[in-house]
Amino acid sequence: MLKPDTLALTVVLALLTALGPLSTDMYLPSLPAIAAGLQATTGQAQLTLSAFLFGFAAGQFFYGPISDKVGRKPVLLFGLGLFTFASLICALAPTIEVLIGARFLQALGASGPIVLGRAIVRDFYEGPRAGKELSRMGSIMGVVPAVAPVFGGLIAQFYEWRVTFGVMLLCGIALAATVFLRLPESIRAKSANPISFASILKGFGSLLRHPGYRTYVSFSMLAYGGLFAFISGSSFVLQGVYQLDELSYAFSFAFMVVGYIGGTFLAQRLVGKRGLDGTIRIGVISLAIGGALMLALVVSGVPSSFAITGPMAIYAMGVGLTMPQAMASALMPFPDRAGAASSLLGICQMTFAAILGIVLGQNLGGSALPLPMAIAATGLSALIVFAATGQTRKN
Repeated sequence: MLKPDTLALTVVLALLTALGPLSTDMYLPSLPAIAAGLQATTGQAQLTLSAFLFGFAAGQFFYGPISDKVGRKPVLLFGLGLFTFASLICALAPTIEVLIGARFLQALGASGPIVLGRAIVRDFYEGPRAGKELSRMGSIMGVVPAVAPVFGGLIAQFYEWRVTFGVMLLCGIALAATVFLRLPESIRAKSANPISFASILKGFGSLLRHPGYRTYVSFSMLAYGGLFAFISGSSFVLQGVYQLDELSYAFSFAFMVVGYIGGTFLAQRLVGKRGLDGTIRIGVISLAIGGALMLALVVSGVPSSFAITGPMAIYAMGVGLTMPQAMASALMPFPDRAGAASSLLGICQMTFAAILGIVLGQNLGGSALPLPMAIAATGLSALIVFAATGQTRKN
């Protein structure tokens, strides 16, 4: 069995939380091919990504509260089974409408592992130790976004896009087997509260009344919102505006991933010395600098794709510094409701990202400008929120 404070447990939890990024990043190079193959528009192809985000948000409504009641492991296995089944439908989808619906279902399954991965960390660890564990998971998880687009680019060049979803199916099967055979139940005391739609809403309401929880959730929302804007829009901007092919795009995508992994490694070193808030401060500054620099370079007409990918590496470093510490800070006051707190955090984060992705998708055309505008807005907003909530965070 996997045990706390071991690398093996960290790796498994990281891979569980990486299921969402795997499901988005690996098929990004195939988006233009999907649109052409299913006779869809760019907006419809982008909806397969936004539908995934909405499904991710919807699924997180239930996973956390139910796992507080019945345990983490059985709920986790249900989510992995649903993800695997939906991946099969994606691989066989005959129309863009079926693919959009299957992506929503796939996300309902994938949302369980990321919610429960965070909750399991809170079950085992507290305070800065939880933040450090989430950063360690982020470092390992960051390998997936680095490898997935390259692997997806190779599939797009030599095979058809359906093979990508076949790979996702195999990943779901492997993770489900590992959880069933090796992962112990982590919850210490199961919740006595009844599970109903009304009780879940009531619990979410009590979480939102906590000012610290709202503050740290907002950091996670804004940091991930800018990251998702890049994920959803970069293939159309870098391939359409800057004329990169599928494989070149995949390697350009790696700039963002390297920045993110660098941020998580740096966070592991900083959190013990500067604490959760001190690490978040450096993170939101990086978010603002990366977003503002990208906007300035694009507005000034720099013709190279590095105008996008270079500043995005700085922004992504800020995400690696900010998100794990913000998540740990949001969950810390609620050891008895870690599942519900993790669920609501994910709902807020994914809903905001999906809305931002839809707005961006409707405005993408022959110009790269909408992408840096979205990323600059989220980065600068995170810095403003940090500056405005000093007393709340201190209390």
